Amino acid sequence: MKNYTITVNGVAYNVTVEETAAGAAPVAAAPAAAAAPAPVAAPAPAAAPAAAQGSAGSIEVVAAVPGKVFKVTANVGDAVKAGDTVIILESMKMEIPVVAPEDGTVASINVGAGDAVESGDLLATLN
Repeated sequence: MKNYTITVNGVAYNVTVEETAAGAAPVAAAPAAAAAPAPVAAPAPAAAPAAAQGSAGSIEVVAAVPGKVFKVTANVGDAVKAGDTVIILESMKMEIPVVAPEDGTVASINVGAGDAVESGDLLATLN
């Protein structure tokens, strides 16, 4: 038997799967409804690395769409102009640049490549 944790809509379930030989019947088959596992708490999302965060700035750079961070193109301390790409998101198989809303210096990067983000999530701050 193998144990797996499966997460559905943010709820984690512990599932046990029995392996059988091809064509062999399970030794003891129980109705599926009789052995429903109790949901367990999903693990908390990992926080952004502290080294990348730095001190927060007053200008927020937020995600316009839900997706996954494809690439972080700016670093803390970089000077950026309005319209410069700070982060690239991947959503619906498209790469979407997230740009600086105004001129400034990158004060913090709050996400890393591969992080899942929702619309409106804080990605970075500028001074």
